[in-house]
Formats: sequence, structure tokens, C-alpha cells
Amino acid sequence: FISLNRYYGWYVMGGNSISDAEEAFRAEMDKWAEVRGDRPVIFTEYGADTLAEEHKLPSVMWSQEYQNEYLDMNHRVFDSYDFVQGELVWNFADFQTSEGIMRVNGNKKGIFTRRRQPKDAAYTFRARWTALPRDYKG
Repeated sequence: FISLNRYYGWYVMGGNSISDAEEAFRAEMDKWAEVRGDRPVIFTEYGADTLAEEHKLPSVMWSQEYQNEYLDMNHRVFDSYDFVQGELVWNFADFQTSEGIMRVNGNKKGIFTRRRQPKDAAYTFRARWTALPRDYKG
């Protein structure tokens, strides 16, 4: 199988460029469709940092609303390609990292906080997983 880590809509074309990110993501996937042979593709990382207390409308990066929009966009892309056979969000829960200007007190891509409380994204995943049929993509 082919394992990919992708962050279209976060590290690449984030924020108000998320619709462009989806287009770019689909363009890459179309190229994978041409060269992958019969190997399935599994996404081993995708995610967007989110502060648990941050809510914004319209959504902006770091808000829970943006994390859900980001996840929805990725799931639309995954669902569009039969050869995508797995998806593993990065990450289950927020965790501490070294200090730096790229992160606010750790990695916040979790769908749960460091104290294991659900962010809105946890409910997004629950809705997705419970709606998928047992024979999804064979």
C-alpha cells in the first residue's frame, strides 16, 4: 500500500484558501490514480491545529469550526477515490511539544484535548464513522 501524510488546508493553502486546497488535493490524487497500480492508499496523517476554547464565525484557522471544515474537506476527497482505503487523523489528543513559533503550547491537532475532553471534531468523527456502511469501499 501507499502511505501518505497530507495537510492541504493547514500547512498548504490554509485559511480562506481551503477551497483552493481541496482543488490542489484532488489534482494530486488524480496523479496518484495514474501511477499507484493496484496498491491502496492510506492516509496516515491529516489534521488541523485547534484551540479548544476558540470558536469563530466565519471560521478562521485555530477555531473548532475551521477544524471541522478542514476535516469535512479531507473526507470529501477521501470518499471520492475508491483506492483510498484508510484514514488516520493526526492526532487522537493534543500533546506537548518543544517551544516554537509554529505551535501554541504544544500540538493541538487532537480531536480531544490533553485532558481527554472532546473537541467538536470528535463528534464530527463519530457522525462520520457511524454513517459509513459496513461494506464501505468493499
